Amino acid sequence: MSLDTGIRLAYLVAAVCFILALKGLSGPKTARIGNLVGAGGMLLAVGMTFATPGLSRFPLMAGAIAIGAVLGFPAARLVKMTAIPQMVAAFNGVGGGAAALIALAEFNKSDPHQLAVYQVVEVLFGVVVGCISFAGSVVAFAKLQELMTGRPVTYPGQQVLNAVVGGGILGLAIAACISPHGWLIAVIGVLALFFGIAFVLPIGGADVPVLISLLNSFTGLAVAASGFVLHSVVLVVAGTLVGASGTLLTRMMSSAMGRSLPNILFSAFGSVVTATTTDGELGDRTVRSGSADDIAVLLAYSQKVMIVPGYGLAVAQAQHVARELAELLESRGVEVVYAIHPVAGRMPGHMNVLLAEANVPYEQLKGMEEANPGFQTADVALVVGANDVVNPAAKNSPGSPIYGMPILAVDEAKNIVFLKRSMRPGFAGIDNELLFDPKTTMLFGDAKDSLTKLVAAVKQL
Repeated sequence: MSLDTGIRLAYLVAAVCFILALKGLSGPKTARIGNLVGAGGMLLAVGMTFATPGLSRFPLMAGAIAIGAVLGFPAARLVKMTAIPQMVAAFNGVGGGAAALIALAEFNKSDPHQLAVYQVVEVLFGVVVGCISFAGSVVAFAKLQELMTGRPVTYPGQQVLNAVVGGGILGLAIAACISPHGWLIAVIGVLALFFGIAFVLPIGGADVPVLISLLNSFTGLAVAASGFVLHSVVLVVAGTLVGASGTLLTRMMSSAMGRSLPNILFSAFGSVVTATTTDGELGDRTVRSGSADDIAVLLAYSQKVMIVPGYGLAVAQAQHVARELAELLESRGVEVVYAIHPVAGRMPGHMNVLLAEANVPYEQLKGMEEANPGFQTADVALVVGANDVVNPAAKNSPGSPIYGMPILAVDEAKNIVFLKRSMRPGFAGIDNELLFDPKTTMLFGDAKDSLTKLVAAVKQL
């Protein structure tokens, strides 16, 4: 067997590994092995690339890999669980930017007038989509890291300006196909960077998880385009898999929110805070608050408790204490399960990652469709830092911006306990009437501190 044939077979094995990795990542039980299979496939693909005949500049490639390893490994190992969405946005942006630079480099080393139209289209696609993904991911990172406001940024004529920039990119791309020039490709890239920023600015609040998924699919498509430019089948396969899976995930997330993708991208959802209660100012309404001792008694003498985690749990790094409380209740004969909403937190699967990191048994993690019927028989629904995903306005208020979004049926539990810092609204910026329900008890404070108090109180019973 020739070296070239061996390399092609190795690339095929790597592509199969990528497919198996996606399959593994589809469930919490197989996610870890799926991740390892994908990493092994990528390692094999990189190794075979170095074995390609005629390849030069090994020191530069080895240096680039070393720099990436030095930066990437500590970042991935030391990142806090609450900062995982930011890391995903940053890594995603790097991928999109790399795809755009590869397309530009390949164009610059070629004779533009010798390129077929389809080859120019490949370059343009990689540059435009890669730049949009890079710039959009930078803004998403800034929003998540709170370097700028996380709420939608809007201004008069925003949609018109976006349309003009988009039309300009399309017009220049047509001109580049007719008469390709390096400066023209560069101008298109700059416009795409601007468009990526303008595209992401009006997106915020509860739409951030969908945005991350969409940008991830953009990067996959840009990588696939780079594969066509480089005549690399493995890049085409890997990029297509990421693009397709990201697109499907985006559609699933949109469905989970009960909204169309255009509505998510262009409605500036969450730009106006309609809540009337902030920092404990309740107006004419009152809520029932309880002590840790009272709630501990309610939990300890229940038959079934359903824990609903949200971003507040992630911010407080309270997943380990939540597991400790669950184990303590189980030792007293209480059935404990976790009800997971698909858009809880700031990225798809955020709650699953947090709870898996705390070694919560996989069989206790219930998705929304599986969990909702169980609330009718639950003695207590313990909501830890969640808000919009349990807001009955999604079912009862046609005028609400979250109306139609599938939610966890917490309101059907016999008793409801909310662990919240204050009465401030969630990402959607609207009041949650469930907080004022007569069967709801509030325990104000940091989620980790509140859970720690509950653990101590249960132990004393």
